[in-house]
Amino acid sequence: MTAPRIGFIGAGNMATSLIGGMLQNSFKAGQILASDTSAEQLERLHRQFGIHTTTDNAELARDCDVLVLSVKPQVMQAVCAALPAPRRSSQLVISIAAGITCDSLAAWLGADTPLIRCMPNTPALRGQGVSGLFAVPRVSAEQRKLAESILNAVGISLWLEHESQIDAVTAVSGSGPAYFFYLMEAMTDAGEQLGLPREVAERLTLFTALGAADMAVHSDVDTAELRRRVTSPNGTTERAINSFAADDLPGMVARAMRAAAERSAELSRELA
Repeated sequence: MTAPRIGFIGAGNMATSLIGGMLQNSFKAGQILASDTSAEQLERLHRQFGIHTTTDNAELARDCDVLVLSVKPQVMQAVCAALPAPRRSSQLVISIAAGITCDSLAAWLGADTPLIRCMPNTPALRGQGVSGLFAVPRVSAEQRKLAESILNAVGISLWLEHESQIDAVTAVSGSGPAYFFYLMEAMTDAGEQLGLPREVAERLTLFTALGAADMAVHSDVDTAELRRRVTSPNGTTERAINSFAADDLPGMVARAMRAAAERSAELSRELA
């Protein structure tokens, strides 16, 4: 069986991370192509990975079994309109552009196009990403498996039953890294206010976050139980947790994530 050829239209940070991860996970350089408007970025990719690059999206689209659309949402319609038509009916299209619905992509690429919409997050740049995936009914089981192999090269992927759930994925994991950065920023500031040198407070915060996340990922119990296990009655942790609860931290988080999900839905309507 011939190895599938995967083409990336848009060769920014996320595409570069995916390509690097794929080459470390059974894909060969000859299977991967990339196009971009930046000749400098393409030259960098070619030197780093040895893949074929081009500034011609149409050329790339003709040669690939899978198209990964990783351009900015604002230019997606123009990029799709410039692709050659008709394309092979079996060509899978994966979009990692925020806010662009499958209905919009189908209108721009053709109603019979096998489409997968993906919401990755920035830890993919470190091989620790998580992506939510939604596939239209035209996508085959084999194509689903191929999409998983591409996204799992930089972390893990989870399938969604309904496209509307992409908005919730955006609120939880797409925007989620910024929430943790904000908390780490606040903890560093507070540590400095308590008398620690800033660099010490920052290192303590960052490695505490890293260790806590690792414990949670590899634990056989949920995070609520992990929290209970480190919260001794009448101890220092309990005092801090009670302060968070008094300030309604769960409600603050729920309201913030609802705002993110609502904005995600708004963007989809604006970009349609």
